[in-house]
Amino acid sequence: MSRRRACNLVLLLGLGSAACTQAVPDKVLVAHRGASAYAPEHTAAAYRLALEQGADFVEQDLQLTRDGALVCLHDATLERTTDVEEVFPDRFREIGGKRRWPVVDFDLEEVRRLDAGAWFSEEFAGQRVPTFEEAVRLVRGRAGLFPELKQPEEYRRRGHDLESTLKEALEEAGLWEPGADPRTPVYLQSFEAESLRRLRRDLDCRLKLFLLLESGDQQWSDPDALRAVAEFADGIGPDKTMLEKWPQLTAAAPALGLEIIPYTFSAARLDPRFAGLTAEMSHYLFELGVQGLFTDNPDLFPEGR
Repeated sequence: MSRRRACNLVLLLGLGSAACTQAVPDKVLVAHRGASAYAPEHTAAAYRLALEQGADFVEQDLQLTRDGALVCLHDATLERTTDVEEVFPDRFREIGGKRRWPVVDFDLEEVRRLDAGAWFSEEFAGQRVPTFEEAVRLVRGRAGLFPELKQPEEYRRRGHDLESTLKEALEEAGLWEPGADPRTPVYLQSFEAESLRRLRRDLDCRLKLFLLLESGDQQWSDPDALRAVAEFADGIGPDKTMLEKWPQLTAAAPALGLEIIPYTFSAARLDPRFAGLTAEMSHYLFELGVQGLFTDNPDLFPEGR
């Protein structure tokens, strides 16, 4: 039994202790967009399944609607994971020579009308794009939240303040302060360093902040580049291939007090060096020594953590 499942059982029996309600496991399992290998990403079905499979954290990618609502969606546009082309066929923009339906062009009421499950399987037809508030209610008390601020600079150009909107949502939920709900830790992440700096500097955010790193960014081959990150963040979220390409990161980051939680481990994209996804994840967790990882397959996370 995983530590998360064991703690949930203790809590259900009414025997909760500080050890179970406050501690985060040594090796953290983050459900990437929910249990996205088995259910449509960023839907209630994917989040519920992630919880059933023992996730310590459930990830929410955050986008903003035209009327300023936070919704859980990876893409900045709606056409890949919803039926927006059928429901609003004329509401597209030409972007890069292709028709796109940006989330920010639609009000929340319009987004709620879209089917976010049928693209994955007819079994999930009728699933909706959840709001962040709905995701919090679903996950709270059962796992932590790991929101990603998507393209905050682009939203600023459009007159939206993603960081402040997220702060307000977490304050309303009583989750803005570290440890506010010991059963529901909150970590924040973004690919944009300035967004994390703003959270720390201007919004006095004391939650753990993680800078996501893209594998093609050559600066991360130099461990000294991490020194600036340590001034505003608590950890890094590198593409997993970076840790093999630049192994010095696994020593340099912890030396600066930075945790490492790489992405994304999936049975559908298994590294051929390994016999299975559990073996691949074990390599990163126990041989490379990362603190956790993002996976589409929470059920395959190694036990004994």
